Parts: sequence; structure tokens; C-alpha cells
Amino acid sequence: MKINISGIVVDKDEEPVPNSVIRIIGNDGSNQKAVGKPDGTFSFPLQRGVHYVMLAGARGYLNAKQEFEADTAEEDAEYNVDFVLASINKPNVVDNIFYDFDKATLRPESKTALDSMAQVLRDNPNVTIEMASHTDRWGTDEYNIGLSQRRAQSVIDYLVESGIARQRLQPQGYGKSRPKTITKRLARLYPQFKEGDTLTPEFIEQLSEPDQETADQINRRTEFQVLSTDYQMY
Repeated sequence: MKINISGIVVDKDEEPVPNSVIRIIGNDGSNQKAVGKPDGTFSFPLQRGVHYVMLAGARGYLNAKQEFEADTAEEDAEYNVDFVLASINKPNVVDNIFYDFDKATLRPESKTALDSMAQVLRDNPNVTIEMASHTDRWGTDEYNIGLSQRRAQSVIDYLVESGIARQRLQPQGYGKSRPKTITKRLARLYPQFKEGDTLTPEFIEQLSEPDQETADQINRRTEFQVLSTDYQMY
């Protein structure tokens, strides 16, 4: 029987990460390693009924981990597991973090994204980060800085409650001072914008009303930036 697992390693903008290293360790004592192709794809042979831990990494990116168990059916099979790696060198947007309107209170539907963020930090124990919150163009600079700072602190508090050391986390509220620049991924999701567009107030005011609302939504975001990769290494 031929049993394989394959997938692709991409970054947060859904671009392939070339030459990533993928390890797969089974509870049967197996330990495999492979280098991903330039297009980000990889493939491994598997054994039936084995529980595997898979770890993907690449230069300039944080590691990502997944677990997988091959079933015991006596037939050929092809499984798929993909990895999304966060960059060390640029901000990484954390999707699906929501707050109550005009408040810093995290809404319950944010839990999945926050738990995933906590797992990233567990998988990369030597990393410290800045957790940043951004607002849209409405309101005064002073108000938006305060609101975004409180929102960033709410995320930090959740991560600390999840077991992440507070010393690894730095909250920062930027208000509306850092409008988002459209990435390849955002251009695919929102074709009314093109890669490289910066969603400044002046740019947004020239758009139709529905596109203005979309641009404001893109600017309202939570993201993290790696500050160091040597926490408690020495």
C-alpha cells in the first residue's frame, strides 16, 4: 500500500515559502526530515495507525506544529496538511479578533484566533513579540491611541491567562497612525484594491461608500511583530 501525506508551506500572505524544512516524528519511533520545494510543497510516506507530530520552519519565519494520525484502513491513501508560517521580519495580522463596539472587551468569537496565537508562542518559546492594535480613520488621534492601547492590552491579558510569560509580550496601540498597505493576499480578497495601495484617509475618501467601509475594516486590525528570538536562551 502507498500511504503519503503532502501539503504546502505558505506565509501569512498565502505566498509559498521556498526551501522550508519539515520534520515528522511518529510514535512508532520514526523520524523523517525533508526540504520543501521552491513552490512550498512537500510529501512524506506514512505508516498505518501511527500518531505523527509535524514541525515546519524556514529561515526568517516562526515554526509551526501540527499533529496527525493515519487511520488503519487497508487501502492506498493520500492525506493533506498545510502550514502557515509567520514572518520574523514584518507584522503578521491575526485574523478574527473582535471587540465590542467602541470598547476593548474581547468578544467570545475571538477565542479560536487567540488560542492559536498562544500555541504559536508555545511552539516558539524563545520569541518575544509586540502585540499591536490599529483603528480606522474615525475619531481623534488621542482617543484612538487610547482605545487601541486598551485593546492590545486585552489580547496580552488573554495570552498571559493562557500561560504565556508576560515578559514576552509588549502591548502597543497605534490608533490610526499606521494605515494598512494592501498585500497580495488582500488584493486577492478585495480586488477593488491593488497591491501596494495604502489605506490613508485621503485614499479612502476617494472611494465609493461600500469600499470606504471595507477599507476601514481592513485598517481595524490586530497584528504582532517579532521583537527578539533569544528569550531565555542563555
